[in-house]
Amino acid sequence: MDNRLYSKSQLLSMEACTGCAACAEACPAVNASGDGQLSGLYRLDWRRRAGKAGSGWLGRIFGGKAPSEEQWQAFSDTVFRCTLCGNCAEVCPAGIGLKDIWLSLRQELVEQKAYPAKVDLIRENLNESRNVFGEEQEERAEWVEDLDEPPDDLYVKDAAEVVYFTGCVASFFPLAQQIPLALAEVLEAASVEFTLLGEEEWCCGFPLLGAGDLPAAQEMIEHNLAAVAAKGAKEVVFACPSCYMMWREHYPTDLKLSHATQYLERLVAQGRVPLRNRELTVTYHDPCDLGRAARVFEEPRRLIRSLPGVKLVELADNREHCLCCGGGGNLEMIDQELNAEIAKRKVDQVLATGAETVVSGCQQCLRTMATHARRNKLPLKVLDVAQLVRDSLDT
Repeated sequence: MDNRLYSKSQLLSMEACTGCAACAEACPAVNASGDGQLSGLYRLDWRRRAGKAGSGWLGRIFGGKAPSEEQWQAFSDTVFRCTLCGNCAEVCPAGIGLKDIWLSLRQELVEQKAYPAKVDLIRENLNESRNVFGEEQEERAEWVEDLDEPPDDLYVKDAAEVVYFTGCVASFFPLAQQIPLALAEVLEAASVEFTLLGEEEWCCGFPLLGAGDLPAAQEMIEHNLAAVAAKGAKEVVFACPSCYMMWREHYPTDLKLSHATQYLERLVAQGRVPLRNRELTVTYHDPCDLGRAARVFEEPRRLIRSLPGVKLVELADNREHCLCCGGGGNLEMIDQELNAEIAKRKVDQVLATGAETVVSGCQQCLRTMATHARRNKLPLKVLDVAQLVRDSLDT
């Protein structure tokens, strides 16, 4: 047992759990699988008992033995089958910072060498290729070539006040590439002078945070900060909430950091984006890392409502209580079946609104919901906010 990986407040708060099971009731993994061992309640109870059984006089009092390697491995399977959505912390009546505890717990499991094998694949890809997919870094900005009229410099300029940090998924995954393509078109229409980092953009390090190996992300953090500084930028824009959250919480910088929904809302409010009227009813899905984690709730809604003819209807669970889509926490790499079941529950709630389109501000949300809708031939269009704005351009 390694308590040094936890803050004093975390160790105290773990003992404050009342066993009310609110976290279990709110957990997307538990609700999708019916497995109570995926709940925060189970994790806290197991970790407390393991700590007491494996330490000095408490161990003698409780009469237990420290967990075996096999028990640690079995426990890790429940810990890593979590989207890190943070809904458990949102509903905890004791105010326990559960999401941060899960991150520390994953780090402890990595040090115990009790973790899914896919975690090693994530580390290997990032160490060798600087992106989570193990793709060639030279191809990071190739998505620009799919524009109708790509610029000669592919938006990789020597200097600009705004850097668009694309992220691994949107750079390399075909479905998610629709997001940077749409955002680039909107920025062009608004005459924004921006640059990409191209192959100098490395993974933000978020997959390592979710894999329990945050220290390994330090080289990436330092590299990305230096790459942005070399452009002379004052602001970094992210369409990926996980990149945005990683920079906000783990990058030491005075740069202005904006999610694309915030940045686009400002551009539209300033009258810089030419818009046309189009009749459309949409609902908005709050990404976990943008909503619950960063508390960005109103800017996306103001942006959607500012589009002429677009009507916004809310999901039954929205803002801080929005249901997770299943795309976070590296779950897709660990348990694809559970990932799909969580996505099904999300899409079912979307369909209940009667909206013809669901809009989000995250490439993972786009991928999980669009994949479920396509595989099940559902009458639902899934868009990123950048795509919604692009489709409303008056050009």
